[in-house]
Amino acid sequence: MTETAFYILLSLVTPRHGYAIIENVSKMTKKRIVLGPGTIYGSLSKMKKDGLIEPVKEENNRKIYQITELGLLILKMEKDRIKELYKNSKEVL
Repeated sequence: MTETAFYILLSLVTPRHGYAIIENVSKMTKKRIVLGPGTIYGSLSKMKKDGLIEPVKEENNRKIYQITELGLLILKMEKDRIKELYKNSKEVL
């Protein structure tokens, strides 16, 4: 999973629209990752197709998305993988 995908899924633990995801990812990464509209909407479309997220409602012509059960499972698996990477690197470095 890409870092961008990880942060998008993490953002969608709380339902959000595209612009709110962009803002949240920027805030979480201290502006290290700044998503453009093309990136976010392409990613949302693919994640929706893959069953990782779902639209929950529409407000002011903005679709609000949230993570699905499958998306949450995948996110937790990725978190565990990252923890293992950190643990292994800490032992060596």
